[in-house]
Amino acid sequence: MPDASHPVPRQLDVLIVGGGLAGLYAIHRLRKLGLKVRAYEAGSGVGGTWFWNRYPGARCDVESLEYSYSFDAELQQDWKWPERYGTQPEILKYINHVADRFDLRRDVQLDTRITSAAFDGKANEWTVTTDGGEEIRARYCVMAAGNLSTPRVPDFKGLKDFKGKWYHSGLWPHEGVDFSGLKVGVIGTGSSGVQMIPIIAQQARHLTVFQRTANFSLPARNTPMPEEKERKHKAEYPQRRAAAMETPFAIAGHDKPTRSALDVDKAERDASYEAKWQEGGSISYLYAYTDLLVNKASNDTASEFVRNKIRATVKDRKTAELLAPKDHPIGTKRLCLDTDYYETYNRPNVSLVDVRSDAIESITETGLKLGSGAAFDLDAIVFATGFDAMTGALNEIDIRTTDGEALRQHWEGGPLTYLGVMIAGFPNMFVVTGPGSPGVKTQMIASIEQHVDWIADAIDHLHRHQLDRIEPTAKAESEWVEHVNRVADSTLYPLANSWYMGANIPGKPRVFMPYVGGFDRYKKHCDAVAAKGYEGFTLSRHETVAI
Repeated sequence: MPDASHPVPRQLDVLIVGGGLAGLYAIHRLRKLGLKVRAYEAGSGVGGTWFWNRYPGARCDVESLEYSYSFDAELQQDWKWPERYGTQPEILKYINHVADRFDLRRDVQLDTRITSAAFDGKANEWTVTTDGGEEIRARYCVMAAGNLSTPRVPDFKGLKDFKGKWYHSGLWPHEGVDFSGLKVGVIGTGSSGVQMIPIIAQQARHLTVFQRTANFSLPARNTPMPEEKERKHKAEYPQRRAAAMETPFAIAGHDKPTRSALDVDKAERDASYEAKWQEGGSISYLYAYTDLLVNKASNDTASEFVRNKIRATVKDRKTAELLAPKDHPIGTKRLCLDTDYYETYNRPNVSLVDVRSDAIESITETGLKLGSGAAFDLDAIVFATGFDAMTGALNEIDIRTTDGEALRQHWEGGPLTYLGVMIAGFPNMFVVTGPGSPGVKTQMIASIEQHVDWIADAIDHLHRHQLDRIEPTAKAESEWVEHVNRVADSTLYPLANSWYMGANIPGKPRVFMPYVGGFDRYKKHCDAVAAKGYEGFTLSRHETVAI
């Protein structure tokens, strides 16, 4: 008989890892099948990336009316977004509203990190362990841990000796940080750095930005939400959502390009780029011509236009050239959106340091030292150094089976999946927007809904056919990984050392992880796989399933 120290494990139909946008929708969707589900979330609140990333200026780079759930028509109509692009507090408020509106919290366990998950082939179930020692058993696991949920703090020598305070964009204090009157260093100029630097510059006595790699950034042109735009968009929601499914980025409202950038002369091309620049937004700019992500000569025209905008904005010529990216085609790394990012470098209290030519050697008690010996006195350091993207969250969990290897071994040479949704050798474990799927290259909520719906339909299919196990074949996984890489190699994406390839993590295999064939093509492929009886998967019956 179990005692207090060895309680009976909780028994679930589906265990969900993560209480963000994906985990919450998974609860809602799987409940409809009559399944007993529960999500486990490491944070003290729901929201995932929008719970953790509270740094100054944190904002979505997809327009609010698009970056929202589509599964409930009344929710779409009722919620009012105050701005064109949602801020972190507003998006978190929305997520909490959804959790309350659909009574999702009762199936979320907060402050609980999953440490291990083991599949027992004979029992045909997963045993999952939490950091508190709790054991849970479940027929299925849904990994909704997120693509950008494992913050990377660089292992700089001397960090523990720093007498000031340091912060990471993905682990920001919930009470906020006041940089007024301080000498602040920001390390990193990716998306989070680009968003926070203008805000911190307004507070700090002096801000020093340490840049290893310049990134392209476009103006967001954020504004309060125009009432007429909101009314019109909401009236057209069904058509817009359907149209989004037929686009590569799962975002509607942009005319599909019909010509190559090389089909028009420079004057017409620049006029087109200027219109996109004034409109704001990244999708619009990349949609100017058909071949900006596949033809280097075409991309060069778009890249140089933005470089010239940087040169025209930043007054100091040396600083402008450092900020103008020259080592990757525009769009092949995460394309940032900003408000007054480049203008910030014209402030007298802001300076830019190139740490590609003179690398950071160590953190000192009083600041930071470069390889050349140059030293910077700092009161606070901010790491805008990103995440162990796409694989980090799963690799932090000890995932293994009684019949095979651990996931970390399976992924030793880079992530292997079939459709980005399942992994050969790991039955009944689904991944939401995993490597091999287009998630991070799309409007994420659309990809989340598509994945969760596919997963729910697969589980329902199993139950309706008196089956209880599904896993991809090694052949299907291998062929999908090959396809993902072949598609990537047909584009310009591999020319950039980006987190799409794990380039920001020392020692991580350089494998292009997202599927860049487009959301539209991917969804059609997933639908076809299901229509063919889950082609590429082995479906089997282990025991009689209660329907």
